[in-house]
Amino acid sequence: MTGDHQTLALLLFSTFVAVTLGITTWVSRHRHGSAEEFYAGGRLFSPMENGFAIAGDYMSAASFLGISGVIALYGYDGMLYSVGFLVAWLVVLFLVAELVRNCGRFTLADVVAARMRERPVRIAAGTSSVTVSVMYLVAQMVGAGSLVALLLGGTSEAARTWTVIGVGALMVIYVSLGGMRATTWIQIVKAVLLLGGTVALTALVLVRFHGDLDRLLRTAAERSGHGEAFLAPGLAYGGDWTSRFDFISLGLALLLGTAGLPHILSRFYTVPTARAARRSVVWSIGLIGGFYLMTIVLGFGAAALVGTDAVRASNAAGNTAVPLLALDLGGGAGSTGGTVLFAVVAAVAFATILAVVAGVTLASSASVAHDLYASLRRRPRGEVAVARLAAVGIGAVAIGLGLLARDLNVAFLVGLAFAVAASANLPVLLYSLFWRGFTTRGAVWAVYGGLVPAVVLVLLSPVVSGGEQSLFPGVDFQYFPLQNPGLVSIPLGFLAGWIGTVTSPEVPDEAKHAETEVRSLTGAGAV
Repeated sequence: MTGDHQTLALLLFSTFVAVTLGITTWVSRHRHGSAEEFYAGGRLFSPMENGFAIAGDYMSAASFLGISGVIALYGYDGMLYSVGFLVAWLVVLFLVAELVRNCGRFTLADVVAARMRERPVRIAAGTSSVTVSVMYLVAQMVGAGSLVALLLGGTSEAARTWTVIGVGALMVIYVSLGGMRATTWIQIVKAVLLLGGTVALTALVLVRFHGDLDRLLRTAAERSGHGEAFLAPGLAYGGDWTSRFDFISLGLALLLGTAGLPHILSRFYTVPTARAARRSVVWSIGLIGGFYLMTIVLGFGAAALVGTDAVRASNAAGNTAVPLLALDLGGGAGSTGGTVLFAVVAAVAFATILAVVAGVTLASSASVAHDLYASLRRRPRGEVAVARLAAVGIGAVAIGLGLLARDLNVAFLVGLAFAVAASANLPVLLYSLFWRGFTTRGAVWAVYGGLVPAVVLVLLSPVVSGGEQSLFPGVDFQYFPLQNPGLVSIPLGFLAGWIGTVTSPEVPDEAKHAETEVRSLTGAGAV
């Protein structure tokens, strides 16, 4: 890209980073240093504020860059991501939000440990939460690398590497200094910026086609190189039975994974009551719903105006479709309008990445300190200090994996994180909330029975080896044909939890279950 693109985009990047660091510094001067302040922001946010923060947390680089890119490459089949990410919120609204707010304190493990032996349950749930969070962070790192590679002309691997490292360093600063309160305000600012940018781009696409959606779709089909097949199911997931099962597996992961994401669950603890948690979800569904509908327009708009071949040439996974679309809508390369619009979109995408990695890092560091560290020490002290150190370690791991997976689509990577969350976290959460006879062994088996198969199946899948697009294309230890493990690992998680419970000699504590049930439904005794 031209020097004007680079200068303007970097200026906008710097402005957003300066604003967010200012928020973090201001919050760090007013913090109390308590665990409740660090993990939950003092539970002082209103439903509307938390709804915007949830939307900011959820609308990640996978949503803005990855989904539009998948639609630009594969048309109808790419819309599965938009639909799946949105419909998943109904599961959160009706089954999880209010009950989790009433039962827990800071993390997923709090909900499960309320009626179980704490140590084994916290270690299992904490391990699972960290695993899911690291996988989710990798997707954001890949998005940051793709964005800056495009900005600098796609030739500098060193620039991409340093970008990933820089994002990791910033997220550690946000979390360690500002905690949940700074992270929440960063996410609110980011949500407003992202929604504003998406509305503007969508309006420009519709104006270009005079509001004629039929013409938009037909033009996209013509320029895709696939003709009418671009608008019909089967382009990405209909070639054979393996790809059809992959379609089902991905759909399951997207539908069920949101309710098991640690950084989403932790957001329900930042409001004062369960009613406020439910109203937060209603706010977020409205914001997120509008956003995902617009990603469909942007994906087909990129195919129609930029062309599928040009999108693939820029980035094989399609991660740069939206910035290229912005460049075209503004007047093309070299034009002032194109330069400005491209830079704004690039800056918004970068802001998206920074805000999301802050939220995910906070949730994972909370799991390390509040669940793992507190379980392994008889008299845990300095839990918040441990959480800050954990943020550094998790950031380092995410940076390394992000550099390794830099050529994969970010929406696809998030799909893997959703599959692990749905396999390991959702079964133990639902069993704990709704099964009277659930035991400690069942809880531990549910977590590991979903987590281990999900991770192992990913390692043995085409994602890691055996194909040109794999992480290690030069070797082949592919034994599992599906790219997403959800179809197998999610049922295994539920099955393992059931087997662990029915074979356990432990007698379920009826009194604790009754107490948990009353608390979850009424809020009586909730923190």
